[in-house]
Amino acid sequence: MLLGLRWLALEVKYLDRAREFYETSLDLSVREASDEEVVFEAGNHALVLRRPHDPPRGGIHTHYAFSTPKARYDDWYDRLSADFDIVEHDFGGSRSLYFYDPDGNCVEIGGTEEDGGAIAGIFEIVLEVEDVARAERFYADLGFETLDRGVNRRRIRMGGPFDLELWEPHLGIADARGGVHVDIGLCARDPMAIRREVEDSRVETVGSGVRIRDPDGHYLTVVTDD
Repeated sequence: MLLGLRWLALEVKYLDRAREFYETSLDLSVREASDEEVVFEAGNHALVLRRPHDPPRGGIHTHYAFSTPKARYDDWYDRLSADFDIVEHDFGGSRSLYFYDPDGNCVEIGGTEEDGGAIAGIFEIVLEVEDVARAERFYADLGFETLDRGVNRRRIRMGGPFDLELWEPHLGIADARGGVHVDIGLCARDPMAIRREVEDSRVETVGSGVRIRDPDGHYLTVVTDD
């Protein structure tokens, strides 16, 4: 059904400040820019920064993760720890570092088996939800599979085109929070078929794709795989 991740959009207060952060701290290249948004190349995906505007706005205090080849992880740690208060976590076979952008988004860089540049792509996005069980049912209908449940049942991890974590409000590693009104871009061979999986009231047609609003106000924009 859903084949891959296209973009993650974040809402930022000052576009110039946020652009400078991602260009200088993470060496991301700008694909396109306007007065309202900047689109960065983030390995296989795009990171979009948007000024507050009409929905879908982009997420606030979003926790998300970039992948980097394991051989490059220590370079990132040495570079970023010189300027940021880094939190590191060892997952037993893989390590991640956490720090914050100027708008309070928790940026994770995880060493993975994926090949590519220093930033190979986005592999995880965390959404804040009111009711984990309700959100789990919604995303399961779209093809995500539950991989792990938190001990207190307030969070779950699901696998799909990317790793999706659903958190009821709480603080995670590095005091991270799940994102609010996040906009995620996905691709599918037949975006219109998504209408059969969700309530019509939550779906609108946008160009050759569809835009879905989940029960917690997050947006999934599904476009064709081309």
